Amino acid sequence: MATHQLPPNNVVKMLIENGLDKVKLFEADEVILNALVGTDIEVMLAIPNYMLKDLSSDILIAASWVEANVSAYAYTNGVNIRYVAVGNEPFLETYNGTYLQYILPALKNVQESINKAGLGAEVKATIPFNADIYFSPESNQVPSAGDFRPEARDLTLQIVQYLYSNNAPFVVNIYPFLSLYGNIYFPLDFAFFDGSKIKPVRDGDHVYTNVFDANFDTLVWSLKKAGFPDMKIVVGEVGWPTDGDKNANIENAMRFNQGLIEHCLSEQGTPARKGKRIEVYLFSLIDENAKSIAPGNFERHWGIFEFDGKPKYELDLSGRMQKDKGLVAVEGVNYMQKKWCILKPKSVVDNAEDLPKNVDYACSLSDCTALGYGSSCNHLSSDGNASYAFNMYYQLKNQNSWDCDFDDLAVVTDEDPSDDKCRFPVMIAVGHSLVVLLHKKLLCIIVAAILVLMDV
Repeated sequence: MATHQLPPNNVVKMLIENGLDKVKLFEADEVILNALVGTDIEVMLAIPNYMLKDLSSDILIAASWVEANVSAYAYTNGVNIRYVAVGNEPFLETYNGTYLQYILPALKNVQESINKAGLGAEVKATIPFNADIYFSPESNQVPSAGDFRPEARDLTLQIVQYLYSNNAPFVVNIYPFLSLYGNIYFPLDFAFFDGSKIKPVRDGDHVYTNVFDANFDTLVWSLKKAGFPDMKIVVGEVGWPTDGDKNANIENAMRFNQGLIEHCLSEQGTPARKGKRIEVYLFSLIDENAKSIAPGNFERHWGIFEFDGKPKYELDLSGRMQKDKGLVAVEGVNYMQKKWCILKPKSVVDNAEDLPKNVDYACSLSDCTALGYGSSCNHLSSDGNASYAFNMYYQLKNQNSWDCDFDDLAVVTDEDPSDDKCRFPVMIAVGHSLVVLLHKKLLCIIVAAILVLMDV
């Protein structure tokens, strides 16, 4: 969800060069799927929640979606589609049950459509759950006390039974960062995998030194109590943001993600599931400057890569902590001109009283999440804040000269206003609606000229 997207072919090349062999897409996109054709990258292809009602009510709609987005690509040397994620966290408590009546019928219709297409042995439909689908009671906060939420337990068990019978995994999204973000008393080190300084949590013979294992094993126990002790579990989302909150920074993200990779690849498993490699999807690949920030400013900064495909920090994906083993960047990225929009010097500003409303306007239509408390640009002065806001709007608008005015408060400069903590970005250059419109007008002119020459 970005205003300026990287070319999918370049991103796929980067995935291959980094040895990333699985990817989750939150919606079927023809351009992205075409970029994945001919690769061995395993794909989890998601269906958005707004489609669940229609998919649940009519199997022909499900069959049509499968034909267009699965069958059309799942040919020999096509796209290696392994899973179809039906919805995304449809049981989330904040949805107030909106999708509950649709989710199981939609799941069945999609899987049956996959089966009828002759792909049922290779492609499995599943549902990504939020970790709030299970819990441990306040009186006994240990994994072995875990169970599914009472009000959704019956439906959850029906889904688990269907998934299990089809050899499909239980997909869950686990976010230790959100445990820390939502509770000021949460012990910081317990969110990471090197928390030797903290007091461990004991659950019978099991000892927990990090919240990821405790959360994962709460699901293990919930499934065990439901009669599915060996159900395959896939972590569909897990990660750490790098901006937008006091705990969201490069250092913490590198600490968490590197620890996660080493832990999951070690084959040590968790206390309740020892000796098994944990399959996880890192959330996310690339920052998203157009994503909703309703949950928090950090939502736009989960990527292990910047918006332009540059790695944010060194990350050894092999889990072996090899020296100087970093990530490969996306190649062939084109940028707009090295120009920035900043606040004019105060000595030439006559209408400074209009500054607050112009800053608010710029931020409302761009991305100013880096200016928030504890974020990377929070240290800027009020003038610096204005310059940052103006520049983000200017870049989002493709550096149009008329978009660096703000009641004559702003000016374009070729001197980078960034400092060692706060980056003023120059946006990547991509085609946009104005270019398309100009091309269409040019085509009309050419056609008209041809018709005149032909005396038509």
